[in-house]
Amino acid sequence: MAERDVRPVRETKSSSAVRTRAREDGELPGVWVAYGTLLGHLRKRADLNQQALGQAIGYSLEQVASVEQGRRPAKEAFTEAAERVLDARGVLEVLQPDVDRAKLPRFFRNFAAVEAEVLSRFSYDPLLVPGLLQTEAYARAVFAGHCPPFSEEIVDQHTEARLSRQKLLTRDPLAELSFIIGEEALRNPVGGPELMRGQWEQLLEVGELRNVEVQVMPAGTGFHVGLDGPFVLIETRELRRLGYVEAQEIGCIVSEPADVSAFASRYGKLRSQALNTRESARLIEQLVGET
Repeated sequence: MAERDVRPVRETKSSSAVRTRAREDGELPGVWVAYGTLLGHLRKRADLNQQALGQAIGYSLEQVASVEQGRRPAKEAFTEAAERVLDARGVLEVLQPDVDRAKLPRFFRNFAAVEAEVLSRFSYDPLLVPGLLQTEAYARAVFAGHCPPFSEEIVDQHTEARLSRQKLLTRDPLAELSFIIGEEALRNPVGGPELMRGQWEQLLEVGELRNVEVQVMPAGTGFHVGLDGPFVLIETRELRRLGYVEAQEIGCIVSEPADVSAFASRYGKLRSQALNTRESARLIEQLVGET
């Protein structure tokens, strides 16, 4: 990835910056507009109107019009059907990852683009199940609780984008993935007991993947280096290591070698202090059995 793609993304906490970000998030993402323009061109080349295309791919006239105008992002199923009907030869499909990433909160998009190409990704999440491991119901509950409230459409878009990121778990070539999750995150009943049961079961299932390790940092262990907060450590295809930290919708990619080295040292300590993968699975199984 080019250097410009991994420069640190820093946001200030000033009220003016918050207002600017809120205004920008109300704008139509450029990739949605570009996708829509290309879709319209392919449709006209095929001598179809919007209604005919909608009927051919199983979507309404309004949905096709919204996608062409860039007001609504195309879902993967929409793209697959349009590719087939319009004989698009992959020109829509190649845009789909960027269309999906544009559904994410603006502060997270740069990191999401880097994350999609990593060789390895290690993360510590003390308070919430990490997004790459969340069920749809858990992710929806998190976004539905946002303050100030999101619209239902934004909740849907952010949830879809989060689930799309989970392709990293099984993409080819496999990435090495490690997750350390605070026990508090597992015991906090986000969305209620039944929702959490499904989330625990998904953690057990994902933990069986040969490229994924899930560890739990037990509560009540006293001081450990993760108490300063969550962080992510990644290695890119260019063998470059980067960090990422996030709090209150402020995200920052960390590229300074000394800072990234400190992240690596801290993660090594956390791995040794957390329950190992078998002990972690037993704890999660215990939680499942208690519901």
